[in-house]
Amino acid sequence: MKVHFIGIGGIGISALAQYYLAKRHQVSGSDLISSEMTELLKKKGVKILIGKHQAKNIPKNANLVIYSSAVQLDNPELTEAKKCRIKCQSYPEALGKLTEQYYTIAISGTHGKSTVAALIGLILVKAGLDPTVILGTKLKEFKQSNFRVGKSKYLVIEADEWQASFLNYWPNIIVITNIEREHLDYYKDLNHILGTYKEFINRLLTNGVLIINGDDNNIKKLKIQILGLRLRTQTFSLKQKEVKKLKKNLKIPGEHNLLNALAALTLAQVLKIPDRVSFKTLSGYKGAWRRFEEHQLKIKKMKFKIISDYAHHPTEIAATLKTARQKYPKRKLWCVFQPHQYQRTFYLFQDFVKVFKAASLDKLIITDIYDVAGREVKNLRKKVNSKKLIEAIGKKGASYLPKSKIINYLKKNLRGGEIVIIMGAGNIYEIIKELK
Repeated sequence: MKVHFIGIGGIGISALAQYYLAKRHQVSGSDLISSEMTELLKKKGVKILIGKHQAKNIPKNANLVIYSSAVQLDNPELTEAKKCRIKCQSYPEALGKLTEQYYTIAISGTHGKSTVAALIGLILVKAGLDPTVILGTKLKEFKQSNFRVGKSKYLVIEADEWQASFLNYWPNIIVITNIEREHLDYYKDLNHILGTYKEFINRLLTNGVLIINGDDNNIKKLKIQILGLRLRTQTFSLKQKEVKKLKKNLKIPGEHNLLNALAALTLAQVLKIPDRVSFKTLSGYKGAWRRFEEHQLKIKKMKFKIISDYAHHPTEIAATLKTARQKYPKRKLWCVFQPHQYQRTFYLFQDFVKVFKAASLDKLIITDIYDVAGREVKNLRKKVNSKKLIEAIGKKGASYLPKSKIINYLKKNLRGGEIVIIMGAGNIYEIIKELK
């Protein structure tokens, strides 16, 4: 087939593009800007078109067009594809069709999906189960890619709750890491979120298994809602006996990563993978792209450490900052944060303020909000910005800086020995490449 992807640079859809490429289809794609993912795809042989979306980008005789969830329905390429009567699917719809062909393990939850999916994928590889894996991050074990093609029946995916995307999937196993208020541009409140998770659980296939975090309060509320469903349920918790061994051997820091590892271990036990295989894999895992990813850098003979982290929700930020302070108790801790989306910043504004006020930081820099095309609520740009966030935090050492001025500020003010956390889900990580 000829398959064209609109918004191909997205972290999920780029993995799906690699799946079609691995299955020997002709793959092309377009995006507004180039990125690490579009460059990766280009190297693999995908024809990439960067810039304004245009009708002419749709290949002649295309069989299928898959578009990112962020793509608007009036997108010129999508409009042209429909006009030409080419089959069109959103990314969740296309991935949903794939789940019907495999024994699907779907990792869901507000936080930790990428880490848990990566750990499960690697355990299955180590156990000789040869899975296909679609990730929301890059792994060095997958040759710095967010995708692995396997020859077995197993498929490991991240099941995103945004716009109820996961209701397109038909899993055999669901893992839920945690549940919080998030994506409030779509969900009315926490009850709406819990109700949608209940719908997702209802999509478990016959003899399916639900694996849940027994320590999460909102999952406990969900558990009450699903009592009437006939489910095989497995629970993981920081109270279980394996925690002591994991604490001793796990290389990825933080209590949240202990829970991520426990989720992966529980899944492996459900599949009857020996614990020795799981523990060996978990103890050897050193992390993924932008997940507490550490870099040792030097500027004018001054050494300092940079931690690149994807955290963009208040709970994730709190966990990352707490982990950094625990790991480096005597070092000066700086944080450069790029808020992700106006809608998230607006709806969770007080949560962001609370987290940063409580954080043990020597310096906090907040740059402009990363605007996600196609995913913003109208008029919120007038109601919220990073300067207002800094004012509300009202903390000594906290300041606003445009992204273009951050590197010069760091060069001028770092004295050597600092830990600098570059944090956010947008393009803030590009600062690290420039510093290198």
